[in-house]
Amino acid sequence: MKIISLFKFFILPLPLILFLYSNTSALTLEETPISLNAAWGMSWLDDTQMLITQKSGEIFLVDTVDHTQIEISHNIPVVQYGQGGLLDIINEGNTVWVTGSIKKDDKYTTAIFQSTLSGNKLVNTKLIYEALPYISSPYHFGSRIEILDDYLYVSIGERGAGMIAQDATNSIGSIIRLHKNGDIPNDNPYQEKEGWKPELYQIGVRNPQGMSLDPLSQKVFISNHGPKGGDFIGPVIAGSNYGWKQIAWGGTNYSGSKVGDGNAWEPGFLKPDFIWVPSIGVGGIKFYKGDAFPDWQGSLLVGSLKFQYLSVLHRDDQKFISEEIIFKDEIGRVRDIEINKKGEIILIADELDSHLYILKP
Repeated sequence: MKIISLFKFFILPLPLILFLYSNTSALTLEETPISLNAAWGMSWLDDTQMLITQKSGEIFLVDTVDHTQIEISHNIPVVQYGQGGLLDIINEGNTVWVTGSIKKDDKYTTAIFQSTLSGNKLVNTKLIYEALPYISSPYHFGSRIEILDDYLYVSIGERGAGMIAQDATNSIGSIIRLHKNGDIPNDNPYQEKEGWKPELYQIGVRNPQGMSLDPLSQKVFISNHGPKGGDFIGPVIAGSNYGWKQIAWGGTNYSGSKVGDGNAWEPGFLKPDFIWVPSIGVGGIKFYKGDAFPDWQGSLLVGSLKFQYLSVLHRDDQKFISEEIIFKDEIGRVRDIEINKKGEIILIADELDSHLYILKP
């Protein structure tokens, strides 16, 4: 078990970013005996048990109190390749949805599978969606999944292909909305546009690796990787376009050259709610609802891959106003975040030889 000091770094939205430091109180960061390697997604089965994925293909049934760990057998044909592999997981009862990268003709794409959890096995597995086209790139699979009402919302990265995210005849670089069985809803916003993929709900994203339902607005929010700068948080809104790769939300290409005309935003595109320049490598996100940290109620927990921190984006009138870094360099690249019934924060890191961590007051 580790005891960490709580440091506050407040970051104001663009164009002005300030860093303020102050020692405040102590929190407990518990490193559990649950052993993980490049863990990616988590989903609760009940108050104490959860399913956890690893990029290399394993799914574990983990008890967060007793610290037991059982591997779940499955035949989901994901392939670990670059940033791909077995990625996110979500469930309703024993119905489980998993996202990951699959291969066809030496090319790869993001796919969604539906299975049933029976004992320690996933059975009746079926492919319910594959993003088209398949691309040879090892980058930007996106691949978070969230449930809202009767729908699945799933993020599809643009695979490093840039302006393909503005081409609505494919689903690369988008947020899609499906029924839970994979069928396409009749009221999706682009349903009537000739040639457009009917599963599209929002376009113009680069690599959205975080997704969370806001309990206040009942909107799904994403985190999205910019290039060199331009990571952001923003809502999923029907028929909207975040603009990649015409704009880069304040970022530039890795070479330092401009993206598009170099504008952080242009008319006709949706403005993100919070932007980081430089990039933090924004990963998993989770709106906080619980009793353990009352000051964070309704705020957004954010994991940084690049700077290896957990932070809280505080809100006022549902607007993000400042970022408070809770800890840094304690567990590595913070990949995903969940909250237990006590309001304690469950964390996994995209690191080898890692663990499941629990943050407590």
